[in-house]
Amino acid sequence: MKKQGVISLGEAFVDFIATDRTNKTYQHLLGGATVNVAVGIKRQGIPSYYLCKLGQEEWSQFVVEELRKENVDISSSSFSETKKMCSVYIHVNEQGDRYFHSYVNETPNDWLTTEELDKKPFTKSKIFYFGSGTLFHPVARKTTDQALVYAREMNMQVAFDTNIRLKRWESEEQCRETVLSYVKKADIVKMAEDELLFLTKTENFDQGFLAISKLGIPFLFITRGKEGAVALHEKIVVSVPAMDVKVVDTTGAGDAFLAALLVEFHNYGLPKTKAQLERYTIIANNAASRSTTKFGSL
Repeated sequence: MKKQGVISLGEAFVDFIATDRTNKTYQHLLGGATVNVAVGIKRQGIPSYYLCKLGQEEWSQFVVEELRKENVDISSSSFSETKKMCSVYIHVNEQGDRYFHSYVNETPNDWLTTEELDKKPFTKSKIFYFGSGTLFHPVARKTTDQALVYAREMNMQVAFDTNIRLKRWESEEQCRETVLSYVKKADIVKMAEDELLFLTKTENFDQGFLAISKLGIPFLFITRGKEGAVALHEKIVVSVPAMDVKVVDTTGAGDAFLAALLVEFHNYGLPKTKAQLERYTIIANNAASRSTTKFGSL
């Protein structure tokens, strides 16, 4: 059987994005980093499987409807009568820039469990992708570990986005140690420059890059906003510039980068030359740049 598709494991959200600087009125949109990647992959014509726990209440139904509109396969997700959808509030500062304000989870201990984790998508997919957004919770962490076992059993490529949100963690050190432990379990790792500095406890990109390169990550991609992106494979380093675009909203740009990148890995395999690694990085970085020209994470 020819394996096709990407599995995304995570937590869906409803993003409440402030419409102006008063931060009193909001537009609600489908959100969550792993959701953004799952949708981005499907929009590029690749089978996309999303694994999470969903509820029965209004916002869970909203998420289900939006994912089905995008033709993301959620047949292996779990449904619970008690689960309530997580919310993320994005505010606008005085300069007009959006920023992460708060994370609300009314059912903080209701996660997809190892018993609910469906093995079937792993038997037919090429890539397993996850992020750090749920790793702060022991149940979610255990489920992720089981998913990694399935992925390795099926010889899948494993992709990890560090995607750090410190407000969800008990401490910076717990976050750093946990995320670094999962960085070492992945074939493809994507992180933003500020996450690089946090994880390596360094003050500038060069210091952080030198430190992270010692971990031996097979394929590492670092997004740098207007500075573009850098890729590292063994001793091969590729740096590409950002596109010159009129930025409207940077929410989800990193997810657009990763979705485009995973499509390249899915369709063409591991990059074997510096030119191929550069092409993958350019395609992903251009997707991220274009995503900032429109409102919303998708």
